[in-house]
Amino acid sequence: MRKNILDFTLRELEEQILGLGEKKFRASQIFRQLHNKNIRNFDELKNIPKEFIGKIKDTFILEYLELLDIKKSSLDKTKKFLFQIPETKDKIESVLISEKDRNTICVSTQAGCNAGCEFCATGKIGFKKNLSAGEILAQIYTVSMEIGEKPTNIVYMGMGEPLLNYHEVIRSVEKISGESGLAMSPQRITVSTVGIAPMIRRLGDDQVKFNLALSLHSAINEKRNQIIPYNLRNSLGDLVEAVRHFHDRTKTRITIEYVMLKEFNDNMEDAKALADFCRNFPVKVNLIQYNPVENSPYQDSGKDRTEAFKEYLDRLNMVVNIRRSRGKDIDAACGQLANKLIHNNS
Repeated sequence: MRKNILDFTLRELEEQILGLGEKKFRASQIFRQLHNKNIRNFDELKNIPKEFIGKIKDTFILEYLELLDIKKSSLDKTKKFLFQIPETKDKIESVLISEKDRNTICVSTQAGCNAGCEFCATGKIGFKKNLSAGEILAQIYTVSMEIGEKPTNIVYMGMGEPLLNYHEVIRSVEKISGESGLAMSPQRITVSTVGIAPMIRRLGDDQVKFNLALSLHSAINEKRNQIIPYNLRNSLGDLVEAVRHFHDRTKTRITIEYVMLKEFNDNMEDAKALADFCRNFPVKVNLIQYNPVENSPYQDSGKDRTEAFKEYLDRLNMVVNIRRSRGKDIDAACGQLANKLIHNNS
C-alpha cells in the first residue's frame, strides 16, 4: 500500500529514495519542494528525472485534505477552514488569525478529542482519530496557499489534545522548523495541552525548542476535576512536577491559558490559587474570554470580573494579558471548534 509522502521525515525519505536506486540528495530536493514550495502533484517536481518521477508515483501518494468550506468573520479578519480526511471522511477545522504583520495558523491534531473538557465544543463530539504528521501539515500548506504567503506563527490549539498524539505532533514540528521544510523558528511555534503530565516530562527529556502552553483554567483541584476530566489522572501536583521538569530541561517559560468562567473560577480565591501555582516556574498568564458553546452551563466572566482578577495578579508582579476572542461569530474562537458544520455535514 502506497503511503502519503507528506508523512515521511527527511531521513525516512532518504532511506526510501536510496531503496529506489537513486542518490540520497534527491530526497532533499523532493522534500524541499513538498514542504517549502507546496507542490500538489508529483509532475510539478523540478530538476527530478522523469523516469524517477515515475518510480515516485509507484511508491508514494501525495494526498491533501479536502477543503470543504471557508468561513470569514464579519468582526475581524479571522477565517475558519473546514477539511475532510479523504480516507475516513472525518472532519477537522483550522483557523487563520490575521493581525498586523502576523498570520497565525491554529491547527488541529486530532479529529475530535479524548480530553473531554466540559466547556469545549470539540470535547463534546468525542474522539475520532489521531492525525498523521502529513494531515497536520496539510492544514498549514492549504491555508498558506489560500492567503498567498507562509504563516509567521503556528499554534497547536485546534481540535484535539496534541500530547495524546505526541509522535505525529513532534514529527510535524520537525518538518516545519527544519531547514528543508518551512524553516520556521521553533520560537514561533506553540503547542498547547490540558496537562498530560507524563508527556510534558517527555517534552523536557526531548529538549524541544518550541513554546508550551498549559490550559490550566483552575488551580484548585476540585474545580479543575469538574471541567477537565484528565485532572483526575494528572492532579495539579503532578502538573507542577512535570512543568518544573520541562522548564529545568528546556529553560523555556511556559504560558498559562486560563479561560474566565463566571462565578466558577474568577473570584479572589481562584486568583490566589493561580498565583501560588505559578510561583513554581517562570510563566506568563493569558486570561481568555469564554466563548459560548451549545449545552454548556458556563458563561463568560465579563469585563469587570476579568479586570479585577487581572489586577490581583498584577499586584503580585505577574505577567498577565487579557486575550480577546477572535472569530466568535463563525465559531472559530477558543473552545468553539468542532461546531455546527461538523454535525450538519456528518
